[in-house]
Amino acid sequence: QVQLVESGGGLVQAGGSLRLSCAASGRTFSSYAMGWFRQAPGKEREFVAAINWSGGSTYYADSVKGRFTIGRANAKNTVYLRMNSLKPEDTAVYYCAASSGSSWYISARRYDYWGQGTQVTVSS
Repeated sequence: QVQLVESGGGLVQAGGSLRLSCAASGRTFSSYAMGWFRQAPGKEREFVAAINWSGGSTYYADSVKGRFTIGRANAKNTVYLRMNSLKPEDTAVYYCAASSGSSWYISARRYDYWGQGTQVTVSS
């Protein structure tokens, strides 16, 4: 069982930056691939970024590539999402998720555990 708690969301102006954190419980965090997803009002949940168990492989949605960076600190049981050059269309609830698979995954169905989400609002 893995419990995930996101933090770091908030209100920021367009062009600004935020760093989201996701703290995980459990001793086996380093064996999980991790992902970030987001859901805007009235829209489906969408993939944002993912990282494999070691941090050596990452993948990004085209909409955030070059602006967002995912990273992890296995010693701290934490995964991060650094978001730069934020746009109003990045406004959403951001969720972190853990997958028992070792690689990164785009599909939400590959993830076994989810956090409660943190709100990110980007004003124009």
